[in-house]
Amino acid sequence: MKNRIGYIKGVNLGGWLSQCRYEKEHHDSFISEADIERIASWGCDHVRLPVDYEVIETEDGRYKDEGFAYIDNCIEWCGRHGLNVVIDLHKAAGYNFAQPGKNVMFVDKGYQDRFVRLWGEIARRYGSFGKRVAFELLNEVVEQEIDGWNDLIGRAISAIRAYTADTEIIVGGVQWNSVHTLKYLVLPDDENIVLNFHFYEPFLFTHQGARWVDKMADVRMEYPATIEEYRQVAEKFGSYGSGLYAVDKMGKAFFANLMKEAVDEAEKRGLALYCGEYGVIDHADTQSVARWYKEIHSVFEDIGIGRAAWTYKSMSFGIIDPHYAEVEDVITANL
Repeated sequence: MKNRIGYIKGVNLGGWLSQCRYEKEHHDSFISEADIERIASWGCDHVRLPVDYEVIETEDGRYKDEGFAYIDNCIEWCGRHGLNVVIDLHKAAGYNFAQPGKNVMFVDKGYQDRFVRLWGEIARRYGSFGKRVAFELLNEVVEQEIDGWNDLIGRAISAIRAYTADTEIIVGGVQWNSVHTLKYLVLPDDENIVLNFHFYEPFLFTHQGARWVDKMADVRMEYPATIEEYRQVAEKFGSYGSGLYAVDKMGKAFFANLMKEAVDEAEKRGLALYCGEYGVIDHADTQSVARWYKEIHSVFEDIGIGRAAWTYKSMSFGIIDPHYAEVEDVITANL
């Protein structure tokens, strides 16, 4: 599989410019240069910066310099501390990954054109940074809109390439950046495209207690429990059993087996592979979380997959939050 330099160990800055209060007070205080310095001290080489369109666009599509200034600051801070930056468009006008079934971007040409124009503007502002800054076209396409998504990918990449030929462009498949849908992507011949997937497996463990996920509020699991224990819970709740019948033991083989389809697709296309999100909710037992991070880190290292943990602080997954204090050192050593 193609090697990728500068984007091996990373952390998300979720909640700063995305899924947040769109207020100056929040944006000015949530992340500072001291946080970037702390992330660098963990041995990371990059951050993934989720950005919602509301931060950088008005509702009628005009660009907001005051919003782009936060991206400017992040890039400047990261440059001083030896980190690269992934600019991730987490939410677009007409599209919100948190509202599956309600999105209109894939059926509305106006929103599609606006998406393409926004990427042209981002490329105009940040394409000159070369490999120091990468572009992730869209956080997660939750619907089955593969044809519409493929069309937008091609148009957005063309808009970006009008400004920069060598900036890496990160692209994921449909169904929440599933490892199983990368094979459906239709991509231009471009060696600087990176395939992207998100990995929250076993989902019964990483999202236990999540009230925003159907049937998960009362689930509690340890890691590693036995495969049979996971199967029993999955059958009880009627879902979230991905990969539980492919191996006989929870652990590294479980992770590697689920990632294999993405790895095979990247190798087939001669492209690098990136895991833009992985992590564990703060309802989980902390020692279980430490074991999970150790094992998934080992698999990422064995295969050679760059990644960014979700997430630095808050958002129910914050690495530096009080819930994880006793295992923070273990987590940060295994990013």
